[in-house]
Amino acid sequence: MDIFKYDVYRGPNIGIYITANDDFVLLPMGFAKSKAEKLGKYLEAKPLYTSVANTRLMGVLMTMNNHGILLPTTAYMDEYNFLKKETGLEVGVLDSKYTALGNVICANDKGAIVSPWLSKSAVETIEQVLDIEVVQKRISGMMQVGALMVANNSGAVIHPETDEEDMKMFANVLGVKLEHATINRGVPYVESGILANNHSVVVGSLTTGPEIMMLTRAFLN
Repeated sequence: MDIFKYDVYRGPNIGIYITANDDFVLLPMGFAKSKAEKLGKYLEAKPLYTSVANTRLMGVLMTMNNHGILLPTTAYMDEYNFLKKETGLEVGVLDSKYTALGNVICANDKGAIVSPWLSKSAVETIEQVLDIEVVQKRISGMMQVGALMVANNSGAVIHPETDEEDMKMFANVLGVKLEHATINRGVPYVESGILANNHSVVVGSLTTGPEIMMLTRAFLN
């Protein structure tokens, strides 16, 4: 597995606009074809152009693993139909007022850590669509757990102030090794600058050498 640097819209916040699993990388409409092909090559995944709630914020508004895709209630039916047809995955809509799903859910193919903000019925939907075990827990006292952690099936990185007891529990739920990390010169909201599937990891263009070392410890076997 390799780690690549990348930028989007002349900035390092790749995780806000893009999301990926092992087969597909979902990109905003109008994204440059050459950049899409490069990212698809990095992640060994097929680029698909789409939107969520008629926005470019794929990483913020949706959650995806290799089992399924979760969309917010603000998503449009044509977006739902497109994703179901093109990916062949289970696609579900999470009935919650918290529509920034990427900020409240961190999932791989084994488990998920989700915000205590979400209702019991929402948790059941996550378990069903993504086919995983779900645990609700804050990270470093904060509810936006999806913004604070990124995981694939071999590793995960998390906000640098997370305590060791929580780290052990999260690692057990996700079935991975877990490391503290920052991204893009000290940003603790790691989701904003990382795309990780089980082929490779792509990071924002401002990510430093020491930060890449932290990511290497987490994700590379």
